[in-house]
Formats: sequence, C-alpha cells, structure tokens
Amino acid sequence: MLESLAHPPALTGVFAETGAANFAAFPVPLWAWAALIGVIVVLLFGDLLIVHRKPHEIGFKEAAIESAIWISIGLSFTLVLGWWQGSGAATEYLSGYLIEKSLSIDNVFVWAVIFGYFNVPSKYQFRVLFWGIFGALVLRAAFIFAGVSLIERFDWVLYVFGAFLIFTAVRIARHDETELHPDDNPVLKLVRRVIPLSNDYDGQKMFTRANGARLATPLFAVLILIETTDVVFAVDSIPAILAVSREPFIVFASNAFAILGLRALYFCLAGMAGKFRYLNIGLGVVLGFVGTKMLISGWVHLPTWASLGVIITVITVAIVASLRADKRDAVAEEIDPVTGVSRDLERDRPEPKS
Repeated sequence: MLESLAHPPALTGVFAETGAANFAAFPVPLWAWAALIGVIVVLLFGDLLIVHRKPHEIGFKEAAIESAIWISIGLSFTLVLGWWQGSGAATEYLSGYLIEKSLSIDNVFVWAVIFGYFNVPSKYQFRVLFWGIFGALVLRAAFIFAGVSLIERFDWVLYVFGAFLIFTAVRIARHDETELHPDDNPVLKLVRRVIPLSNDYDGQKMFTRANGARLATPLFAVLILIETTDVVFAVDSIPAILAVSREPFIVFASNAFAILGLRALYFCLAGMAGKFRYLNIGLGVVLGFVGTKMLISGWVHLPTWASLGVIITVITVAIVASLRADKRDAVAEEIDPVTGVSRDLERDRPEPKS
C-alpha cells in the first residue's frame, strides 16, 4: 500500500494537467517510512515512560517548556525534508504543520470541556491524552491514505473537499457551533450498552473491578470521547492539508509532529480559551483560503510558498489582535467610565477630611 502511494497512477482530466504536477512527489522507500514511524513511537513512549513516568499535575511552566521542545522537533523536520527532497517538499511540510497546529487549538479547548465535565483529576489527564493521541495517529493515517487515494482516482473529490472546507470556514468564523454535551455522544452511548461503566476513578486505570465485576472507569469514557472528537476535527484538517500537499509521507509527517505536541499545548492553553477571541475568525479565513485553492486548482495553481505566507500572516494577525483586545479590556475594567480614573487609584486615594 505504501509503495502504491509513493508511485501514484497517472491521473486524468484537468486536475491531472495542472493539479498534482505542481506538488512535491517522490518515491518513498520503506526504510524512510520505518524511520519516520520509529521516531514517532520513540518520542511518544519516551514521553510516557521517562518524562511522565509518575502521574503528577502539570503546571504551566513545565507545559510551556515541553510545548517549546515539541514545536522545535516539529519545525526541525522541515530541515530534514529540505535536505532530503528540496525546498518544495520542505515548504509543503511546514504549511501542513502550521495548518494542523492551528486547527488543533480548537481541539485542545474541547478536551478542556470534556475533562471538566467528567471532573478528571489533573494528574491523570496526561495518561488519557497519551492514548488519545496514539489512537489519533492511527486514525489520521487511515484518513490520509484514503483521502489521497480518492483524489488520485476521482479528481472531482477535490472540489467536494474544497466546498466542504468553505462551508466549515463559515461555521468556524461565525463560531456557529452547538454546545458540547458529552452524554449525548452516540459512540459513548453505544459503549455504555456494551461495557458497564463505573462512576468512580481507580487511579489512572481504564478498567477496574467492583463486586467481582470488571468495569470501565470514567477515564475510559473520556478516552472514547477524545477519540471521537478527533475524528470530527480530522474531517476538517485532512482535506485542508491536502490543499498544500499530495505526498502521503509529507501529509502524515506534518499531522504526526503537530499532534505529538498537543498534550503539552493543552496544559498551556486549557485555561486561556477566552483570550483568543479572534482565532476562530483566523481559522475560518485559513480554511476558506485552502478551500478556494482546491476549487480553482484545475485552472490556477497558487505556489506553496504563497499559501505558507497567507497561513502565517492570518494566524499571526488573529492571535495578536486577540491578545491586544484582551489587554484593552483588562485596562478598561480598571478605568472608571465616569471619572476616567483608574479604580486602583480611586481605592488608594485617602478619604477627604471633614
């Protein structure tokens, strides 16, 4: 299967003439796939068995350091691809990495809602996220190979993906999302019918025994919800990345390295959802851009470096604008709207003598 994806069959139609030829395409030997997967497995289990061997509550400082390390690892792979396959492949990887990283921020905030709903102790959240990300890597790989295969065989699928991304862009930009109710998740309902669930935690165990019966703990329910929500997010992110690269090796690597750092990013951002008020608009613009790029790809090809520039600019502007607005609001709260004087100064001002 890997070999067939590394050497795709000839395409037909308009897309064949102007689409795939504009993206990086190169034979990927099995040893390269084995090396990539090996590095991912070592990083994943090394983080669990060495760095986080003992369950503990992860503070902001620790999460920030780990997040910086994961981002550095992800960005460093750009240099590896550039050395191996040239600047075109490296630019496609970096574009895909930034798209996936940006879209994952919404995923992080959903995790925070799920953990809060189930009252998951902070020191056990890392273990759940580890297995959640492990499952996400497997699911994303399946989605990537399926998506590439569909585009190769049916060029009209590209336009379906593009239209879907534009629809999703409008929904995200308007923040037109329903409130999350974990108990309404159909997959969780099905699991509860098949596997008895306990109401109590048993450390960081997924399963426990009570009165001689084997029960799943609430952590298992949380894991199921995290996996199913990742499927929903993958439906957005995989087509978006396919707009900037069609090489399965690049698409999978960009997804994998972006996902690996999500646990640390979660512990950095979980309590900061309100500070990124314009991020949803930025993500909507990015998805709208890549969706439009897909729709016009049969006639106009935008170079990958231009796509990368748009993605970086839009996300940067959204984050900076959000932080500045948050700072303005914080200052405004300290200013009395009538007197125009800082409320702190008003409090500290001595009482007038009678």
